[in-house]
Amino acid sequence: MLTFVGLGLYDERSVTIEGRDAIRDAEAVFAEFYTSRLVAATVEDLEAYHDVTIQVRDRAGVEQDPEPILEAAETGPAVFLTAGDPTVSTTHVDLRLRAHERDIGTRIVHAPTAQTAASGLTGLQNYRFGKSTTIPFPWAHGADGVPDSVIDTIEANRERGLHTLAYLDIKAESEELMDGGTAAGLLADHWRADPLGVVIGRAGSPEPTVKADRLGALSEMTFGPPPHMLLIPGDLHPIEVDALAAFGDAPEALLE
Repeated sequence: MLTFVGLGLYDERSVTIEGRDAIRDAEAVFAEFYTSRLVAATVEDLEAYHDVTIQVRDRAGVEQDPEPILEAAETGPAVFLTAGDPTVSTTHVDLRLRAHERDIGTRIVHAPTAQTAASGLTGLQNYRFGKSTTIPFPWAHGADGVPDSVIDTIEANRERGLHTLAYLDIKAESEELMDGGTAAGLLADHWRADPLGVVIGRAGSPEPTVKADRLGALSEMTFGPPPHMLLIPGDLHPIEVDALAAFGDAPEALLE
């Protein structure tokens, strides 16, 4: 059996009880933190809390060489950990399919994810979100500015009145995380500076940050330690207007 367990958003305690039990019952525990990471827990924190040894795999070790994971799951219960939810922004369908092809049973233990937290913290309604995107570091995609695909996604959503959630780049090797001010500045410089944006910081923590303003203004602000997300609202329902004013301190002029 290979069980995919979401660790939630903040620390070693964010996992569900079902996930905690699956980890403690496993004979082998694997994890990856290149797609996402916990805000306030190290691998050592997780190992101590669950009393297990965790084998952390890099991207190649999951996507190109998953054999150790599959072999462990063939001989006993194995667990594969990700921050957030295993099937949302940290999806590993390929690994699950490989297990299925080898007649290895699989199951998923879901957990809170950045996508639902962004909706809940800002008060923007989940069904009014369009396609999400990721803003990479300019040097990471080999060009200056923002990829055309990011701009195309935002504009397509806005044409339909939908909100856009932008995940921000993470470089696991160097532990570099893009902050909300940098992301807003990239859009302000290479798209438009005037649209309303919302930065969400440290979702899942006891004191998350939510700040709404023009992209140009957000680019000059700081939001505490990352991880951050950047949200570009579409058309706003009256309740969403009230929520951004109350929870994100949005300027009244931007909400008219």
